[in-house]
Amino acid sequence: MKQTMWTISKTFQFSASHQLDHLKDGHPCKELHGHNYKATFEFSANRLNGDYFVVDYRDLKPIRVFIDSALDHNHLNKVMIEPPTVENISKLLFETFKPTFPLLVAVSVSETDGTNCRYEPGRCQ
Repeated sequence: MKQTMWTISKTFQFSASHQLDHLKDGHPCKELHGHNYKATFEFSANRLNGDYFVVDYRDLKPIRVFIDSALDHNHLNKVMIEPPTVENISKLLFETFKPTFPLLVAVSVSETDGTNCRYEPGRCQ
């Protein structure tokens, strides 16, 4: 028998600069530049809570506070240990919030309308 599953998502936006110093000379992303990022958090459950939600969107305020204080209008090279690629940003956000939000299953980050990285641990074997 198939199990019912609900998945909700919430997208947060922030603007930040970065440079990917590890790239070869001549690569445009090695230069200082910025993006208007979108970070989408996905939460899944096989049953709804007492309010008939997977997660109440209002309970996601700690994510907004973190993004506003740590990422928005910041230079990501100063914030992150790893190179600030969308791959590493999505992993950072997932690992930061998974302990607080156990129903978090994935975080996607895009730096342009045409690009996206989805971090979902445990999906690939």
